[in-house]
Amino acid sequence: MTDDVVRRVFQVVDSFDPEGFVRLLAEDATLVFGNAEPMTGRETIAAGLRAFFATIGGLRHRIVRNWQVGDDVIAETEVTYRRLDGGEASVVAVSIWRAREDGLITDYRIFVDLAPVYTV
Repeated sequence: MTDDVVRRVFQVVDSFDPEGFVRLLAEDATLVFGNAEPMTGRETIAAGLRAFFATIGGLRHRIVRNWQVGDDVIAETEVTYRRLDGGEASVVAVSIWRAREDGLITDYRIFVDLAPVYTV
């Protein structure tokens, strides 16, 4: 079951659709991307994703492995980012999220070093 959930989450992320992603979240969810300030609430998270997506041309996740521990899902991925200049950079990332019984995500954390994405 965890594999299906993880695939679904990253398919939505890779669709480059912030509004689609926030539909996976509880209304008061929190998202933390790297060492950035936490974003809370669907509207704030969608705005943050739109701002981030404006700096890249696209992305795709390859799931390396994932685990579920209680309500938490941990996913190790290789993410290939398409730069605005058309180049690509791949980095390793770990995403950790907690979901309620209804499946909506309440807390989502992304650990990644994006320096290679923005280094020309």
